[in-house]
Amino acid sequence: MSATRRQVLSTATALGAGIAFTGALSELFAGTAAARNLGHTGYGPLVPDPDGLLDLPKGFRYTVLSQEGRQLRSGEGRVPSHHDGMAAFAGRKGRTHLVRNHENRATASIPVPTVSGLTYDPQGKGGCTALTLDAHHRVLSERVAIAGTAVNCAGGRTPWGTWLTCEETEDRAGTNGYTKDHGFIFEVHPTEPHRTGAVPLTAMGRFQHEAIAVDPRNGVVYETEDAFEKPFGLFYRFLPDRPLGGVGSLRAGGRLQAMRVPGVPDLSTIQETGARFDGVEWADVPDPSAASTPTRFQDYGAGGITHAQKLEGCYWGGSCVYFVSSFARSADGSGADHYGQIWRYDPARRRLTLVVVFGPHTDVQLPGESPDNICLAPSGGLMVCEDGNGAQHVFGVTRKGEVYAMARGRQNIGTEAEPEWGEFAGVTFSPDGETMFVNCYTPGTTFAVTGPWRG
Repeated sequence: MSATRRQVLSTATALGAGIAFTGALSELFAGTAAARNLGHTGYGPLVPDPDGLLDLPKGFRYTVLSQEGRQLRSGEGRVPSHHDGMAAFAGRKGRTHLVRNHENRATASIPVPTVSGLTYDPQGKGGCTALTLDAHHRVLSERVAIAGTAVNCAGGRTPWGTWLTCEETEDRAGTNGYTKDHGFIFEVHPTEPHRTGAVPLTAMGRFQHEAIAVDPRNGVVYETEDAFEKPFGLFYRFLPDRPLGGVGSLRAGGRLQAMRVPGVPDLSTIQETGARFDGVEWADVPDPSAASTPTRFQDYGAGGITHAQKLEGCYWGGSCVYFVSSFARSADGSGADHYGQIWRYDPARRRLTLVVVFGPHTDVQLPGESPDNICLAPSGGLMVCEDGNGAQHVFGVTRKGEVYAMARGRQNIGTEAEPEWGEFAGVTFSPDGETMFVNCYTPGTTFAVTGPWRG
């Protein structure tokens, strides 16, 4: 095992991960991937930004689209804080529509403004805002898309062009001043938010949601749970009563199940890339509403259920769903330690495979620890938002398994003596693959990055 954190660990038995990005691609992680010199992979070394916002490789440039505290162009109030998960949707005449989460808790300084018809709980400070950009990335509009929710962390897009925003909390009415229960998923339309309103999709479960991915073939929705304390979160699937039914169809309900890997109660104990488990099972969640007991604590029978610490990013690629465990710490109660895993589940084969493990750290200034939000890159690899210690990066993982730095945050939210940088979140690409959009969580900043992307 490499002594350096921030590098993909792989072995000669590593299995390839078939990924599709605008068509079929070769394997994402192929063959053996030994530690590489991070300064000479990807797009080259990062160039310090004279404006102190975002370091990028030579030839790339950024535009600041939005910053917390400024006025929304709609006049509804200020741009909320804590920019998190995000997705980009194609519009007419070359326009791009962004939907952006705000992971605001009850103590947030800049809440999402409440708007009639779009507010779930007037005491909730989270929600989403929506931006419309022209073909040159000029912001044409910026408005509230949903308000009154709480701790909107990540989510995912649907095949019919909406965003599912996820509440990463289990707070009930009466807690932190809330007037309604929280811990739900909400559907958000990127251009017509009143079509979706502020309706919790209760059948999809009430727990500490993180991200989702939809199987475009049958409409099954996969969901991650970012639970911080033992017993840790579960990996779920939702079988909708109206699969692929379009806007609002998930309100019709469905069946929520949790993944059971026979003989594996804790995914953190699996350390070798390429490890494969066939015969994955799915157990019905006894009470998706968690009326008296959180879903991860519920009784799943003699076979038990499979847990994992910090289940975060989730996406669909090719014929499989991929999900991220950001880290595991035995000191917290996990069965072993790791600095990030990426798992692949193949529904047709009922097969779970550990694709990538990130290694232990010695240098917190290098990229590649604690992967969080994740997306496919134009090159066919991955772009991953880092949520670890020290310097914060958007880092890439090539199809050969190499890790490289794509961007580094420069906005110091600590002190000169003890600097600190906000995590990245919500990485996503424009429909044409020519622009990377990404958020800095604190101070809330949305960037558009252009340059010589390799497709």
